[in-house]
Amino acid sequence: MNYNNLIIYSIWLIILASCGRKNTQNQDFSPKPKGYNRIDLPQVGYRKMEDIHPYNFEYSKYAQLLPDTFARAEPHWIYIDYPEFDANVQLTYKPINGDMARLQNMINDSRKLSFKHNVKAYSIQEKIYSAPNGNKANIIDLEGEVPSQVQFYMTDSSKHFLRGALYFKTSTQNDSLAPVIQYIKNDIIHLVNTLKWQK
Repeated sequence: MNYNNLIIYSIWLIILASCGRKNTQNQDFSPKPKGYNRIDLPQVGYRKMEDIHPYNFEYSKYAQLLPDTFARAEPHWIYIDYPEFDANVQLTYKPINGDMARLQNMINDSRKLSFKHNVKAYSIQEKIYSAPNGNKANIIDLEGEVPSQVQFYMTDSSKHFLRGALYFKTSTQNDSLAPVIQYIKNDIIHLVNTLKWQK
């Protein structure tokens, strides 16, 4: 290929390449901001559970109560299942029978289970919530990419101990789930406000 042919060939390549390009100098470009899934939350509404456990409370009318199917589940362990959100609150119940050492062990175990998430959590806050009806609950909020974002336990200090933990069956990041976490946390507060121990 001689020098003149090489020049002509190069010019044709430049023309062809420039034809395929759009003039972007006059176009404004901005990257799309990071978005989150839209989550439509249902209106709040509650119903009372049946009197078949040593405890009773009101739970969301959008949830269902299911027996715990874990192989080592004990009687009166249940799930408050939220099918719309792929979430559940696992409730575990243990009788105390006036054994204060047993109660202290259950409180210690509950706190250990919560603080096991310390590796992935960037914040763990434990608060004592006092309900208008006199009930008290230790509520533990966990922030970060943890499997359980809210945990709590309640006791009457003599007969009953109830522990709960919120879990999601989805890989969606917790930042995206924040509105649902708060929605279910409000339901947990309502549970605390309405819980009654059976005699």
